[in-house]
Amino acid sequence: MNEQVYHDIALEKQVRALFGVSADVDSVIARNMPVGRTADATLFLTKKKQLFLYIDSYAKILLSDVQKLVSRAGLKAELYLPPKGQPDYFDEIGRRKFREIFPGRSNISDRDIAFYRTLAPYTPALVLISEVKDGTVYQYDSDSSADWRPSVKFTYRRIKTS
Repeated sequence: MNEQVYHDIALEKQVRALFGVSADVDSVIARNMPVGRTADATLFLTKKKQLFLYIDSYAKILLSDVQKLVSRAGLKAELYLPPKGQPDYFDEIGRRKFREIFPGRSNISDRDIAFYRTLAPYTPALVLISEVKDGTVYQYDSDSSADWRPSVKFTYRRIKTS
């Protein structure tokens, strides 16, 4: 019991330090859920009823990897939060990678860097979730035929208000 409370406090501090988001953990839906061979995730609900997925990995993962993991876990992402103090992190990395491939190009548009921004290193990752697709959160399981198995039943859909 105490370990879970300490884990929640540590998670709040990591999210605040790495992403600049004040996310007070209300309840943890899935703790240390495997989402890959080297990656674990914690799915938690804040006191403001926002659902976040925090992914940490021993290996380097990219934004494109995080997007795949979120989708395969049965979740729909609303926002991939950049590191603290770098609001244009993904675009900056995308522009840099684009210039490495096309050094002579100027006037780079957002459409040009759409692919290259997914090559940004993103470990750890924090994702704001908009919905759980079919009411089931999946976790990675190498023994399963599809490599994913149900982890937890949870229904969530964020309704946007003006």
